[in-house]
Amino acid sequence: MSLITDYGHGIYAIDSGFGRPMLDAVHLLVEGERATLIDTAVNSGVPRVLAALEALGLAAEQVDYVILTHIHLDHAGGAGTLMALLPRAKLLVHPRGARHMADPSKLLAGTVAVYGEQGTQLMYGDLLPVPKGSIVETQHGQTVQFNGRELLLLDTPGHARHHICIRDSRSGHIFTGDTFGMSYRELDRDGRQFIFPTTSPVQFDPPALHRSIDMLMEYQPEAIYVTHYSRVTDIPRLAADLHRLIDAHAELAMSLRTAGESRHERLKLALAELVLREAAQQGWALQGDALLNLMSLDIELNAQGLGAWLDAL
Repeated sequence: MSLITDYGHGIYAIDSGFGRPMLDAVHLLVEGERATLIDTAVNSGVPRVLAALEALGLAAEQVDYVILTHIHLDHAGGAGTLMALLPRAKLLVHPRGARHMADPSKLLAGTVAVYGEQGTQLMYGDLLPVPKGSIVETQHGQTVQFNGRELLLLDTPGHARHHICIRDSRSGHIFTGDTFGMSYRELDRDGRQFIFPTTSPVQFDPPALHRSIDMLMEYQPEAIYVTHYSRVTDIPRLAADLHRLIDAHAELAMSLRTAGESRHERLKLALAELVLREAAQQGWALQGDALLNLMSLDIELNAQGLGAWLDAL
């Protein structure tokens, strides 16, 4: 797969290169001679974003907005570095996330708690602050215009309380970060795509996530762009699967609520069984050990997120 995927309507996916190919997408919207980026991935992906802009004949000065779906570092870790290179851009972020973009120290500490200091540095590098004057706090239902193209910003908690989704008026499509789960292209079979929730730490909230998905469905989008990885269609089917799998995550977590010190490992085993069962029933292109290898980090993070949810009940 190339660095840039053109989906029409001035919508592009840039493969950030984080982790593996087709894991972490930065989305780019182009309207005439102006551009908007949705999410930034991590610092190591910034050269790829700049190269993609150059390949499309766009200069850094032509980027008006960088919109963060949320501030988890695989979505926002490169924001400080990238914003320093985009002289006209404003950073749009949920009010709960804005302070962490201006001062990423607590965000960094939270990430170290999950990955350790060495792992955090290896994956994300140094987190640079964004000047407060460049940060715009978003509001639910707010619209943003760039070169006459309207973007609707929607507050969509459930994966994180600082999560927004972005509806593009030109296409009617929606950029959902992690709210609409993840859909890896390696799992596609004969053009059929599949979905799986991401419950990574620490703000998984099943009722809120169900409500957010239902709100997105009210717009009847023909396509949705998830960060992991990019465009999905056949949205009503995927939404139904996502609702079902969110409930399955919550149910298996509740069944292990009192499991004590073994809870995390048992959550991982239960999630691995859920992944294998879903793959077999739906006919994912990867099965068995190959599938578990691909999704090992997701299983770990989903287990951590479910544990945090149980602890907060």
